[in-house]
Amino acid sequence: MNVILGDNQYGKAETHVVRVTKSGARHELKDLNVSVALAGDFAETHLTGDNSKVVPTDTQKNTVFAFAKEPIGEIEDFAIRLARHFVGEFASVYRARVSIEEFGWERIHDHAFVRAGSEKRLTTVTCTDDGTWVVAGIGDLVVLKSTGSEFHGYIKDKYTTLPETRDRIMATSLLAHWRYAGSDIDWRKSFADIRRLLLETFAVKHSLSLQQTLYAMGEAVLQARDEVAEIRMAMPNRHHFAVDLSPFGMDNDNEVFYAADRPYGLIEGTLTRDDAPEPGLAW
Repeated sequence: MNVILGDNQYGKAETHVVRVTKSGARHELKDLNVSVALAGDFAETHLTGDNSKVVPTDTQKNTVFAFAKEPIGEIEDFAIRLARHFVGEFASVYRARVSIEEFGWERIHDHAFVRAGSEKRLTTVTCTDDGTWVVAGIGDLVVLKSTGSEFHGYIKDKYTTLPETRDRIMATSLLAHWRYAGSDIDWRKSFADIRRLLLETFAVKHSLSLQQTLYAMGEAVLQARDEVAEIRMAMPNRHHFAVDLSPFGMDNDNEVFYAADRPYGLIEGTLTRDDAPEPGLAW
């Protein structure tokens, strides 16, 4: 029997870098979690332990810190610079993938900030000698609507206990990634507009299912933003159950709820333009 080495990559995960840009008394803050994954001519390090073609993960970490000395700018641009560096600098590397989470901070003073909740801005950039692919996204975007959501008409069998409802709370923690059709894009504006479209559609779309809402949100992005070729979303259903207050002689007109954290429904979907370019190595 022969054993064959398959796809492999390695890198430094979750280098947490905070960059302070100073302009007199007023400071700007960037808070990033950067992960690097390299693929290339690394068979010998697996087969014989020969590390002569390996870029140490510690070097990758140091590169992130060194690149952060220059203005970081938008996370997509920072990831592009890092990915192109690793491919261009090392002959043994044929693919570099840089993933970044950006944590938001809101200003409360010229040089003081407060963390802006759990929401994260995301990007993953993949680079080879043949091209660059950019995916952006948003994670842990927690949203809730207290009405305008129904769920009924589903299959029922002997295990079904869920009652149909014409009015319910709908809540989720959105994870969305979208693939760009190019790399010459105003990243900041595109992200802000896509985030706004997702939130507006969630709010105003009268929902008969979380699946319907997911589709409407993705459709709104693709219809409005030509630079987006594809969007993938995951929406866990954060269930809120109306509490039975009848033992206490009280009515409950969808006012008092029990918020259950698990188990939960997980709704996932991908929407793509029919004329979208091939994804290549984007994902």
